[in-house]
Amino acid sequence: MVDRSRCVFLSLSMAVFFAACPCAFSQQASAPNGRLPLRTGWELQSSCQMQVTGEQVSMPGFHAAGWHATTVPSTVVAALVADGTYPDPDYGMNLRRIPGTTYPIGKNFAKLPMPKDSPFACSWWYRTERVLPEDFQGRTAWLHFEGINYRANIWINGRKFADAADVAGSYRTYDFDVTRFVKPGAANAIAVETFAPTEKDLAMNWVDWNPAPPDKDMGLWGDVYLSTSGPVAVRYPAVATHFRDASLDEADLTVTAQVRNATDATVNAVIEGTIDDVHFEQPIHLGAGETRSVTFTPQQFPQLRITRPKVWWPYGLGAQNLEMLTIRARVSGAVSDQQKVHFGIREITSEMQPHNYILFRINGKRILIRGGGWAPDMLMRESPQKLQAQFDYVREMGLNTIRLEGKLEPEHFFDLADSRGVLVMAGWCCCSMWEEWRKWDPADLQNATEQLRSQILRLRSHPSLLVWLNGSDMPPSANVERAYLQVEKQLQWPNPIISSASETPTSVSGPSGVKMTGPYDYVSPSYWLEDKKNGGAYGLITETSAGAAPVVIGSLKKMIPVDQIWPPNEYWNFHSGSGDFQQLSAFDEAMKQIYGPAKDLQDYERKAQAMAYENERAMFEAYARNKYASTGVIQWMLNNAWPSLYWHLYDYYLQPAGGYFGAKKANEMVHIQYSYDDRSVVVVNSYYHSFPGLTVSADLYDFNLKPIFSRQSPLDLAADTSQRVLTIPPFPQTPSPQTYFLRLELHDSAGKVLSSNFYWLSSKSPVFEWNKTTYVRTQESSYQDLTLLDRLPSVKLEITANREDATGDEVTLHLRNPSQHLAFQVKLAINGAGGDEVLPVFWSDNYTELMPGESTTLTARYPSWVKLDSGAKLEVGGWNIEPATMNLSSVRSEAEKRASTPLKARR
Repeated sequence: MVDRSRCVFLSLSMAVFFAACPCAFSQQASAPNGRLPLRTGWELQSSCQMQVTGEQVSMPGFHAAGWHATTVPSTVVAALVADGTYPDPDYGMNLRRIPGTTYPIGKNFAKLPMPKDSPFACSWWYRTERVLPEDFQGRTAWLHFEGINYRANIWINGRKFADAADVAGSYRTYDFDVTRFVKPGAANAIAVETFAPTEKDLAMNWVDWNPAPPDKDMGLWGDVYLSTSGPVAVRYPAVATHFRDASLDEADLTVTAQVRNATDATVNAVIEGTIDDVHFEQPIHLGAGETRSVTFTPQQFPQLRITRPKVWWPYGLGAQNLEMLTIRARVSGAVSDQQKVHFGIREITSEMQPHNYILFRINGKRILIRGGGWAPDMLMRESPQKLQAQFDYVREMGLNTIRLEGKLEPEHFFDLADSRGVLVMAGWCCCSMWEEWRKWDPADLQNATEQLRSQILRLRSHPSLLVWLNGSDMPPSANVERAYLQVEKQLQWPNPIISSASETPTSVSGPSGVKMTGPYDYVSPSYWLEDKKNGGAYGLITETSAGAAPVVIGSLKKMIPVDQIWPPNEYWNFHSGSGDFQQLSAFDEAMKQIYGPAKDLQDYERKAQAMAYENERAMFEAYARNKYASTGVIQWMLNNAWPSLYWHLYDYYLQPAGGYFGAKKANEMVHIQYSYDDRSVVVVNSYYHSFPGLTVSADLYDFNLKPIFSRQSPLDLAADTSQRVLTIPPFPQTPSPQTYFLRLELHDSAGKVLSSNFYWLSSKSPVFEWNKTTYVRTQESSYQDLTLLDRLPSVKLEITANREDATGDEVTLHLRNPSQHLAFQVKLAINGAGGDEVLPVFWSDNYTELMPGESTTLTARYPSWVKLDSGAKLEVGGWNIEPATMNLSSVRSEAEKRASTPLKARR
C-alpha cells in the first residue's frame, strides 16, 4: 500500500507536482506472482560520454561515475531537468536554451531529422541494480516495459537479450522471459540503451499544440517491473458485455485472456476464472512456447449470463460499478499464474444517423459526446495528484469524454477514467510518419500493427473506452486499415472502431460518421448555431474550438519573465501554438472590435476571460440544443502539455478561468440556455428520466437594467431531450449598437432553481464571410459590439465566509450586491501566503453575475491533499467589482463556532 502521507505537496508550482516521490499508483501485487516495481535507483548517461561497452555497463558493480540519478518512468530530458542539468523548459524561452533545440520555432520537429550536433543524436543508457528475492528461484522471471521511445538494446548481467532492430515503437509494450539471465538472491544489473525516434519512425509526437523537447521524448517513458510465474503465464484478461434487451436485467459476459507457455515442452493446463461467486474453467493444451487467447462465452458457460447486473455508467448517468475478474492458470493442480482486472458491465455501440452522422449508445441509451482533447506533460512527467485533479475538473465541467490523439497514457489514467466514469476516445496521432502511408515499407506496417496490438490488449478491459480511431486527420490506406481491423478482430476489441477523426470515407469501412472541419481560432459565439457546413452544431466533431485561451495574470507570472509580461511579445507567441497558431492576432482583433482595445494587462485579462466564457458556453450549448442531429463535440483542447495561451479549458497550472466556467455552465445535466440564431430559450435534459412541472422564466434588460421583456412558461421536460420553450423578441432598433442582459431561470415545482444563465448580448450581430472559411476559422467582416460594458459602474460586494475541513478544505462564501448596478463577471480566488492562487480548486460557480440586491452562495472545495495555510486570503474582483480581500485564517467553521459558544447561549 502506498503511504500517501509522505506525498503531501504543499507548494503550488508544477515542479512540485513532478517531484521525485514514492507516490506511485502501481497495481496491487497478487499472490503468488506480484510485481517488483523498478521505479527508483536508476542512473542515466549519454553513450557519447562513455568509453565502455554494453556488456560492461550491464554488469553488477559497474562504477557509474558522473551519471545522472533518475527514476523511471522518465524521458532523458525530463531526468536532466529534474537534476538541474537543464533549466525549467516551461519558463520563458528556456526550452530554446536546452542543447539540441535548434529546430525552427513553430515547426513540427517530428518531421525533421535530429540535428547532428544534438546531444540526443547519441543513444542514452539507463541502468539499475536490484537484489532479486530468493523466491524467484525455480520460477519464470519476466521483465516488463510499458513504454520505450523509440528503440532499445537491453542487457542483463552482461548479456544482451533484446536488440534495437526488434525493440522499436513508442506504443509497444514488452514482456521478456529473462529467467536464464537473472540470479535470485543476488545483485542483478539491467541496462537499457535507448535511441530517439527519427523523422521516419512511428513514434509519439507533438504537432501544433506545443513545441517538442529536443530529445523527442526519448527514453523509458513507461513503467518497468519484474514479475514471476510458473510454466504458464496469464496476460490481459478482459470482459465484454452484451445486454439481452433494453431492460438491462440480463447481461451476457464473454471473458478472454492470453496464456503463454514459457517452457520448451508441451504443457497441459486448466484456465479458470472467477467473477464474484461465478466460477468457470476449461482445460487447454499448449505447445512449446505457444501463446494463445482463451475465451469463455455465455453459450459455453451459462453461468456467464448474469441476472440483475450492477451496470457501469458514465458519470452523471448512473453509478460507476466495477467488478473484479480473476484468471488463473493451473498446471498439475498448482497455480502457475494469475491476473486480476477490474471491469464494468456495460455495452457501447454506435449507429449511423441520417447524413452519416455517428451516434453512440451506452447500455442502449443515446449519449451526446461532450469532451476535450488531452495532452500529457511535454516531457511525459507523471503526477498522480495532478492527473486525479484533472479528472475531477472534467467531471466538474460536465464533460463525459477525453480524446487521446496518439497520447496513449499509462495504466493509472485509464483506471481513473473507469472509476470516475469518463469515456475515452483513443487512437493514433496525425502529422507525422503515422499518416505517411505511401512511405511505409512492410517493416513499418508490421511495426504499426504490433503497436496497435499492444494497445488493444491493454485497453480492451477498461469500461471507459468509447471507441478506437485507426487514423487521425486522415484515414489509413486500404491495406493498412485492413491490417488494423484484422488485429482488432483477432483481439476481440469490444467497442466501436472509426477509420479516422475526419469525415473522409474509406473503401474498406465506408463513412467515418465524424468530422474534423475546424474552426481552431476565434469565431463569434453565434457561429456554432449559424454555420451549417463546417464546425457548426451538427454531427460529431472530433476537435474544434474558438482558439486562443489567454491565461490569468497569476499564471502569466509563472511562465513569462515579469519584464516580458506586457505588452504581448515574442514570449507570448512562443507560448502560443505553432504553424498557423503562433500568434493571438485573430483573438486580439476580435477583442478590439467587440469589447474595445485592452488598456492594460488587467483589462486584457477581464476581456479575454469574458470572451472565453461566452464562446465555450456557446459551443457546448449549440451542440446540446441540436441533439441528436448533433451527436458530439470535442473541444480542442482540454488541457496543455506546457504553459500555453492556446487551446485549453484550464491551464497548465490547473487554473480554471473563463473558458472552464463557461463550459461548466453549458454542460449542466439539466440546463436552460439561449439560442443566438433564433433567440429561442431552450431547456436541455441530459438525464434518462423526465422532470414534470417545471417553470421557465426569462427576463431581458437594457444596459441600464430597465426591464424590456419578461415571460414565464410551464414545462414538462422529457427525458434526454432538448425542448424550445419560448422566444425572446427582437431587440429594439436604435441609432447605435446597444448591450442587453438576459436572465434565464429554470425552477422545479417547489420553486427551487435547477438552472440559471446570464447573457450579455449586442443588438449588432456579427457578419460571417462564409466564402472565406478555412480549417482555421471563418472570417468576420463585422463583429458584435459590447463596448458599452466598459461603462458599467463600479460595484462593492458584501461578503461573508465559512470554512469546513472534514475531508479537505472547503470555503463557503455568501455574496450580496447592495448596489443599484449589475455586478458583472465576479471573479473569486483564494490565494496562499505566497500570493499564488491555491490550486486545484473546485468552485461551484465563478465568473458570475449579481443583479442589484441579489445574493448568492458559492463554495470552493479542495482535494484532501490541499490544505489552506494560515495566510490564505479570499480575493474578490471582476469586470466592475471593487477589489476586496478577506483573511480566511479568522474564518471559522460552523462546528468551531458551536464549540466556542457558551453552553447557556447554545441552549
